[in-house]
Amino acid sequence: NPNIHYTFNEKELKNADFLIITVPTPTDKYKNPDLRFLKSASEIAGRNLKKGATVVYESTVYPGCTEEVCIPILEKESGLKWKSDFFVAYSPERINPGDKNHSLENIVKVVAGDTPQTAQKVADLYKRVVKAGIYIAPSIKIAEAAKVIENTQRDINIAFMNELALLFDKMGLDTREVLKAAATKWNFLKFEPGLVGGHCIPEDPYYLAFKAKEIGFHPELILAGRRINDYMPQFIAQKVVKLLIKAGKIVQNAKVLVLGITFKENVRDVRNSKVVDLVNELEDYGIETSIYDPLANPEDVKWLYQRKLLKSIDENAPYDAVVFAVRHRHFFDIDKDFLEKILNRKGVIIDIKGILSKDKIPEESIYWRL
Repeated sequence: NPNIHYTFNEKELKNADFLIITVPTPTDKYKNPDLRFLKSASEIAGRNLKKGATVVYESTVYPGCTEEVCIPILEKESGLKWKSDFFVAYSPERINPGDKNHSLENIVKVVAGDTPQTAQKVADLYKRVVKAGIYIAPSIKIAEAAKVIENTQRDINIAFMNELALLFDKMGLDTREVLKAAATKWNFLKFEPGLVGGHCIPEDPYYLAFKAKEIGFHPELILAGRRINDYMPQFIAQKVVKLLIKAGKIVQNAKVLVLGITFKENVRDVRNSKVVDLVNELEDYGIETSIYDPLANPEDVKWLYQRKLLKSIDENAPYDAVVFAVRHRHFFDIDKDFLEKILNRKGVIIDIKGILSKDKIPEESIYWRL
């Protein structure tokens, strides 16, 4: 696109009327907000801010972060005065990776500004590309809060499904059959159990919890949901071990194939993948794991996790167990004959995402799904 100009020269930002900042907002090892990227971007924007410019933040943060952390940096670095010499807006990024139906132009854009005029100016800017419409929130804090609860709500809903899966497993019930029956009611929310990875859902609840504790409120449900979802790799690894023993396999040096390492289905991104946590748990039991993912970049996996991906799914076959960890479309083609080919006799099949239908399961195999 001839209208796009890429540069490493921050001085060129001095020409911009709008500066849109959309950098990662992870958590540190203590699960507190890690604002290094946000602060660094604000410093760069501040020292190259021209008078009259508007800075728009899209990164997910806790309510109040833009005004309490970012704006003071902009003022300090620029020497300009907020709401007089420059203006600030917030418009959270809402893209769902791998979702072709909900692209930027098809998602309602929430915007908020430090003044009504700023909000309208930013709304007019985004209107040029967003067809779904613009929603102007009353304040920056409200827009920040709206974004952070979007992902927190999803995290809690999945945590409920995961807790049900833990309960029903103890009761000997098929969780997905229970959910299938419950979903016949019109107002039943259709979520499913699974591993919760990525750089949004597992991180954002901690931002909200951080702010809550800062003002003297201890969040119960938010953190409970996080504990349940973080526990799932450990639970699934324990299930693999129990089923290997049930199948008469020796756990030490058992060969397990893990299908998928990306953080969600049909994407290439492997950052913050909970599948890696599962693999680590399995290897703690002395299990030999092999990972196959047709979408993940082997170099990314090697750089992030110091792991090697299989070049072909049957490279290290036969396996004692297969774990369907990610619902890639490629794995739906795996059938009964292929599983019989790559599994040892009485092989174990762990179907985290409910990919396999019953007719694809070899007779002698032990099958379990989350």
